[in-house]
Parts: sequence; C-alpha cells; structure tokens
Amino acid sequence: MAKWFPDKDPDEVLDYQLDWTGALDDGDTIATSAWTIVTAPDVVLEIDSDTSSSSTTTVWLSGGTLGERYALRNRITTTGGRTMDQTVSIRIRTR
Repeated sequence: MAKWFPDKDPDEVLDYQLDWTGALDDGDTIATSAWTIVTAPDVVLEIDSDTSSSSTTTVWLSGGTLGERYALRNRITTTGGRTMDQTVSIRIRTR
C-alpha cells in the first residue's frame, strides 16, 4: 500500500514522520535510518536533515517544484538485524 505525506508548499520547510511500530517485532527498535529521494522530476526538493527514535523516523524537507510529485524511501535497520524500506509520495502545491 502506498503511503502519502500531506502536500507541501515549495516555500515551506517541514518535518514528516513515519511510525514503524506496526512493522517492528516485540523488543526490536530502529538502530539506523536513511532517507533518499528515489523518484524526482528535478533536483529541487531537498532533504535537510533526518532523525529517528526507537520506533519513528523523521525527515525535514525544503523546496520542490509546484505541481510535481516526489517519492522518498526510508530504509531502517533494526537492533535485531532486519532491514526494512518504506516509500512515501509527496506532492508540491501552493497552500
């Protein structure tokens, strides 16, 4: 199932979060997290920074081109040795 972040204005700098709780086994937590832009019509959307906790990951985004849609992938590695990916789409539009 595709996930979507809320629309973003190109002038905004906003944080977006994924909750991995449902995907993690009991006692397993996020050890590392990496965000990448995997589908982009241009290079205007930027990943400014990212953080993670034991069960959530957060990415800060800036820029983007009006009317375009971007796909971002979050890859986590857990303390139990699992590697998992989640791809999320975001659309850029005036708000």
